Amino acid sequence: MRSLPGIRMGAGLGVASILAIALAGSPCVAKVYLTQEAALKSAFPPPIHVERKTLFLSDAQAATVEREAGSKITGRVFSYYIGSDDTGIRGYAYFDTHLVRTLPETVMVLLAGDGTIRRVEILSFSEPEDYFPREAWLEQFAGKGLDTDLAIRRGIHNLSGASLTAEAITGACRRILALHRLARASQ
Repeated sequence: MRSLPGIRMGAGLGVASILAIALAGSPCVAKVYLTQEAALKSAFPPPIHVERKTLFLSDAQAATVEREAGSKITGRVFSYYIGSDDTGIRGYAYFDTHLVRTLPETVMVLLAGDGTIRRVEILSFSEPEDYFPREAWLEQFAGKGLDTDLAIRRGIHNLSGASLTAEAITGACRRILALHRLARASQ
């Protein structure tokens, strides 16, 4: 085992202690703001019933989603959630985990019954807090659909000093809207 800089092996430190010291300053530990369960409860409070669905994409369907979204997708299996009550479907929730710069972020995109974005929630964010978007910036996604306006410097304002965050969240919204379009077509 290699020794860490400034720490001599055999100095009475166990492997667990060394790992704890090494990970304590590690920037790769995500700050979790909201669990998936809590996000779903917030999106669909009782008496709304939540049903999990799974979408299995063929290669052709994956290519369609990538073309419509303007970005690559990872994988071919996607879960999403439908909130409904006695009056019908109240909305859809999708989760997307992606890299911002070099570290991951997870967002929930809540869609209205008509398939437009109702809101975007950040569940976890691993990049420095300087790159974290404000709530007012996230609010501009409300009411947006999958069209040419759902792009930075078109219908979405850029984030000064955090353009990679803006691009990552916008890309996630586009992927989710393209996936949703496919999911609704297959229902």
